[in-house]
Amino acid sequence: MTFTFRPVDPLEDAELLHSWVTHPKAAFWMMRDARLVDVERAYMEIAADEHQHALLGLRDGEPVFLTEHYDPVHRELAGLYEPRPGDIGMHFLTPATDTPVHGFTRSVITAVLARLFEDPAVRRVVVEPDVANKAVHALNEAVGFVPEREIQKPEKRALLSFCTRERFLAATGVTA
Repeated sequence: MTFTFRPVDPLEDAELLHSWVTHPKAAFWMMRDARLVDVERAYMEIAADEHQHALLGLRDGEPVFLTEHYDPVHRELAGLYEPRPGDIGMHFLTPATDTPVHGFTRSVITAVLARLFEDPAVRRVVVEPDVANKAVHALNEAVGFVPEREIQKPEKRALLSFCTRERFLAATGVTA
């Protein structure tokens, strides 16, 4: 599957994102009770922040997933682990669908990592999914992430995991 990326437009994309992040499938996104204005505000804050970015993944020009990346020195993981030069944090969300496509989510995370590793400054991708999110742990490991340890974030108990460019290549055969 081939995807392209574009920045989230907080106002134009808010309705779509609201439908995605409030769906029961997106429980680990922790926005189930968000109102439309809450989603607009959250993505306006991201758009205005030099340390984080939100992108929509497009397939044939249509939005099919959301990804966010951030500088873990300044956001999300600040003070929770010892960052290395070249670390970048990442989240992604594939929306609920009535017609699932086999391998879609794995294609998404592969495309997101390939895009992040296109930047030669990125040496390691860091994720911190909820410890209860077993499906994403398996997916992360399939594309090269290695769990390091559990950490306590303000909103959840998380599994801190890392993926180097070399591990990504070994797991997927994809070069950035």
